[in-house]
Formats: sequence, C-alpha cells, structure tokens
Amino acid sequence: MMKKKILVLCTGNSCRSQIAEAYLRHFFDDKAEVYSAGVETHGVNPRAITTMKEDGIDISNHTSNHVDEYENIDFDIVITVCDNAKERCPFLPTKAKKLHQNFPDPAKATGTEEEILNEFRRVRQMIKEYCSALQIS
Repeated sequence: MMKKKILVLCTGNSCRSQIAEAYLRHFFDDKAEVYSAGVETHGVNPRAITTMKEDGIDISNHTSNHVDEYENIDFDIVITVCDNAKERCPFLPTKAKKLHQNFPDPAKATGTEEEILNEFRRVRQMIKEYCSALQIS
C-alpha cells in the first residue's frame, strides 16, 4: 500500500503545524509521509519543542519550511491549521483532499512563563485529539 502524502500548513510553520506534523507521524507513521510548511517561515518555536517533549515526542530537529519547497509533491491530504494559512494558501495543483481546523496560536499567549506554557499545552492537546481522530486511508 502506498503511503499517503500529507501536508500540514500554517502561517509561520513554527508551532501548530509542527505539533500536528509530529502527531500525524506518531499516529500514522505506517500509513503516511507527513510534511509541514508555512506561508512564511518563523523557525520552530522553542516552547513547541518543550511541550512536545513533555508528551514524549522530540521535534527539536524539525525545520521551518516554506510551502513553495513542496510544490513538486503530489499531496493526498492538505490540512490547514489556522485561518490565515487557509486564506493565504497558494493554489496547489493537486488532487489533495483539503481539511481545515483553526487552532489558537499559542505563540500569541501572554502572561507568566507558566501561563504561556499552559496555553501551549492546551493547544497541543487540541491538536493531538484532532490528529488522532483523522481517518487516513
């Protein structure tokens, strides 16, 4: 069986798309090749790395990629994880099934370090639940 090619798209490819990429790889490694990208690149957010490590997944080697880097890949599924990416998503000449789920941006959280990390954890859990419920077939 051919693995499905999945692209997770967000604004800056720093938090939400990185977390979703990691969980999709975790849940569907045998069924999917997973990529993530942004309509911009902001680097991988250190707090995203920290909160994923708390859940036993290491994303410290992930890179922040621009969607244009993947223009030659024929994706089966494209998932936008923020409204901005959905609106700004370039036309991808692909047969891909398009899915959308807007998650809050934890990078915009304010407060103490603990309050900010708690927002990252809250969003991480939302993304984890979304990814685990996806039907990849």
